[in-house]
Amino acid sequence: MFRAPFSSRAAQLRALTDEALMERVDHADALAFEVIFDRHGGAAFSLAYRMCGRRSTAEDIVQETFLSLWRRGGRYERARGTVRSWVLGAVHNKATDWFRHHTATSGRDMSDDEALAELTAPDLTDREAERRDEARQIRGALGRLPTEQRRVIELAYFGGFTHSEIADMLELPAGTVKGRMRLGLIKLRLSLGDLTTAAGAVR
Repeated sequence: MFRAPFSSRAAQLRALTDEALMERVDHADALAFEVIFDRHGGAAFSLAYRMCGRRSTAEDIVQETFLSLWRRGGRYERARGTVRSWVLGAVHNKATDWFRHHTATSGRDMSDDEALAELTAPDLTDREAERRDEARQIRGALGRLPTEQRRVIELAYFGGFTHSEIADMLELPAGTVKGRMRLGLIKLRLSLGDLTTAAGAVR
């Protein structure tokens, strides 16, 4: 059976929607999945990097996420959200797992500010040390929130996503996302005793 040249077939695939590509991925079409990666790999890396603060770790998170998605490509359900929200949700979960593992093995909490500081600033100023201490306190307070509230705040803070983007990613009504964000911030205020610090940290 005649098959179109690779370059021609790639061009045809790039013209398809994400949903149509995922139908091909369901049938183990590796080239279709490469197009999905090309479209969403940049956003996936951006989210992973904002969450972990390390380029090499972010690259590993993205690679592991896409390998996992390739293995379970047939599990994508169009009715439950866009392909991008599916990808970014998986990246967020993988990065969260990295945080938990890193915290468990290091014996302490590490914020994205801390990770970046370790790479770029061996000698901290008083202000930088203060910011790191605040970040540690906020990370601890976040860890005590219910999962659904912590997740929306992490996506807003680490990922820089809007309420509507988070709603799309988590397949929730925007009002629900705003409600969870509001409740989470109130609990952070009570935990930290400073609404300005908490709100500014998770903005």
